[in-house]
Amino acid sequence: MSPFENKALILGIMAGTAGISLMLIWYRKIRKPGAAVHVPAFLDVGNRLNSVGLQNEAPAEQGVVMVLHGRQLQMLEKLNGLLVSVDELKREVKFLKEAIPKLEELVRSELQRKRDVQRVSPSHRATKRRKASGAAETTSSEEAESEGGYLTAHTDSEGEFEEEKGWMKSPDTIVKSEEEELFNLLQQVDNLHKGSEDDKKEGFRLLIEKGDKYENYVDFLWRLARAYGDLFEMTTDAGEKRKYVTDGKIKAEKAVQLDARSAESHQWFAIMCGYMSQFESVQNKIRNGYLFKEHLDKAIELKPQDPLLYYLNGRWCYSVAQLSWIEKKVAAALFGTPPTSTVEEALQNFLKAEEMRPGYSKCNYVYLAKCYKDLGQKNNALKYCDSALSVLSVTNEDKEAQKDLEALLLTLKL
Repeated sequence: MSPFENKALILGIMAGTAGISLMLIWYRKIRKPGAAVHVPAFLDVGNRLNSVGLQNEAPAEQGVVMVLHGRQLQMLEKLNGLLVSVDELKREVKFLKEAIPKLEELVRSELQRKRDVQRVSPSHRATKRRKASGAAETTSSEEAESEGGYLTAHTDSEGEFEEEKGWMKSPDTIVKSEEEELFNLLQQVDNLHKGSEDDKKEGFRLLIEKGDKYENYVDFLWRLARAYGDLFEMTTDAGEKRKYVTDGKIKAEKAVQLDARSAESHQWFAIMCGYMSQFESVQNKIRNGYLFKEHLDKAIELKPQDPLLYYLNGRWCYSVAQLSWIEKKVAAALFGTPPTSTVEEALQNFLKAEEMRPGYSKCNYVYLAKCYKDLGQKNNALKYCDSALSVLSVTNEDKEAQKDLEALLLTLKL
């Protein structure tokens, strides 16, 4: 083939390529959205163009044309795929634009439903009215109508917002709220425990009201046991005493089971066992005595700075030292070896309580006097009798101690 014919062939191929490109641009402008390019149609156009200019060419020249033609088809296929993807993306964007307003309305409706469910108790409405009226009082008479409307709406939205915050509280927030409520309750009960008999009864009532809610909280349970002990001390009815100590022992035992490291739980379980011995047979009385000592020792180990525990330990030592022969035999039969203690050990515990807190209690003074009397130290016994007389009798326990004191003074003056 002559040079002139070669140039003509190349120009023909370039014209064919330009024609296909122009055809693609034209198609891109007029095609309907979503319609894809049908590649075989372009293939047919290319075939026809090739057939016009290359019917009588040599095989080598036809090979060059076919390579160029194949690359054009590959480009067309890629462009077609890109156009299809762009159209799909446009449809998705359009769908999202239509869906977003509906989604916003759905969220708004759901929030409104939640507010309707949680709102509005009578106390809540009263609170909002108080807020609105309080705010309205600060406005002038000229602005009352407009400002009052604004303030009421603002207060309502504040209340609704608080409700939404309550609805969205996390479990950690709820737990912290319950712990704070329990802390305030226990603090109030502790203060009432230090007051009059009416105060102690009120503390007991508050604890009973929350019994179901905080039945698994150790600090709540031992305080409830303590409150049962307060009522036990206040009442003179034997049936009521037995009921209070029975219920109190159950609460204290549960507290010990929940936390064996709680000194107060051991302390009040021991005290309940001591109270219970007043209503038991000799056998059960001794069994409760062993429980008393076991848990009292544990409480002293956990809280060695409490004078009450040494006073109670002194009471146990003094009681064991006073056991009758039959009681010691029963204890030996039940437990192998009976409990043992001496008046001297009791005295050391009472002195320890007095040392830790001078003037600790009227009862402690009376038992100090009893120990010195039993040990033959009359002057020391009279000394502590005088100390006991100087303390007013406030509780029933004090009044019982006063009776013991008067009987003790009669024996010392003989």
